[in-house]
Amino acid sequence: MNLSQRIIELSEKLRPILVKILPMGLLRYLKDKIQERSIKRLQKRKRRPFQKDRYEAGINLIGCIRAEIGLGQSCRLLANELEHTGIQYSIQDFLLDGKLRAEDHSWDHKIREDLPYHINLLHIEPMDLLMAYIRMEPEVWDYRYNIAFWLWELEEFPESWKKSLDLVDEIWTPSAFTSSCIRRITDKPVYTIPYCVTAETDESYDRSYFHLPETQFLFLVMYDTNSTMERKNPQGAVQAFQKAFSPDDRQVGLVLKMNNPRNEDLDQLKASFGEYQNIYYITEIMDKIIVNSLIRCVDVFVSLHRAEGFGLVMAEAMLNGTPCIATNWSSNTEFMNEEVACMVDYTFTVLDKTSPPYEKGARWAEPDIDQAAAYMRRLAEDSEYYRILAEKGKAFVKERLSMQQAVDAIRKRIAELEKE
Repeated sequence: MNLSQRIIELSEKLRPILVKILPMGLLRYLKDKIQERSIKRLQKRKRRPFQKDRYEAGINLIGCIRAEIGLGQSCRLLANELEHTGIQYSIQDFLLDGKLRAEDHSWDHKIREDLPYHINLLHIEPMDLLMAYIRMEPEVWDYRYNIAFWLWELEEFPESWKKSLDLVDEIWTPSAFTSSCIRRITDKPVYTIPYCVTAETDESYDRSYFHLPETQFLFLVMYDTNSTMERKNPQGAVQAFQKAFSPDDRQVGLVLKMNNPRNEDLDQLKASFGEYQNIYYITEIMDKIIVNSLIRCVDVFVSLHRAEGFGLVMAEAMLNGTPCIATNWSSNTEFMNEEVACMVDYTFTVLDKTSPPYEKGARWAEPDIDQAAAYMRRLAEDSEYYRILAEKGKAFVKERLSMQQAVDAIRKRIAELEKE
């Protein structure tokens, strides 16, 4: 382990103390400087170029396979696709943030410490890939073909992330929206490898399990504070619900499922409800099958996001026959449209300040709250419209995000690499 690695590991161990005595801005600055120096040192030795026959043919999937966040679920979906390709592969569990819950053991049977194959598929975010490069031994990168699997929500790729492009040979993304964004800033190959979405449920996890009323028409909003409230925009769904229904309308209810909520976030949301009593909060971290079951047992899923790198929960809801109200912009529009979901119009707004990783001057969508409220009322009142939307949405996602499409895309690209 080199000096930079030791300094970084020590700083992470001391982080709970350092954040109390040093400003966050200074800590970020110091971390960036350490990374910058380490990258410059490592780049001087250069990665050894790909040698196809040096390792056995196959794929080393490296990522947070056990993490119980969206990034972990994405990694598991990618593992499931590799399983169906017939290509040899292994998994290395890689998690930088030790504070995240990482108790999903569904892929433990494929996890190993060594990297036996000649292609690395790095399911690691750009901002973390630099740290991974510092931490990992050079042998991980040398003589292998390194592919990054990235998600991103906006049209512009963050300037500070562009240096991560030097560490990989090509990029895969799950959406054409993200692929288009990355192609603007690199001449390296960029391929769209769609997810095959699955969403297993268990009927024992019903409304009574979640302490939800049996007869109310329930709208569900879900988000993780690690994905930022500003982007997920749960306040937009709250405003739409309040516009759609009066405080004394007990035929409907709003469920807020939050992961890792900060006290200030909860206080802000609760304060916005005023006289409304039909609001239900769920803050526990749950196994994926339980979350899927929650989505299935409500009536409507609402995502008035300002931007999405894919929109996985919307696809999972549709797959389980739960209609969606969603902002009609960014990656989710690739598997939903006005015939299969309630697509909400928007205007663009420009960020007036940097809120990492989103930079000042970037733009995202501001959904039409009045239109979202109208959709809420219609779904609650028009049972035939609701039934048609549920059926069409389920069929559309099954077709658009099928395993065969994902498998064909992976096989095709790997076959091309083997011929080069």
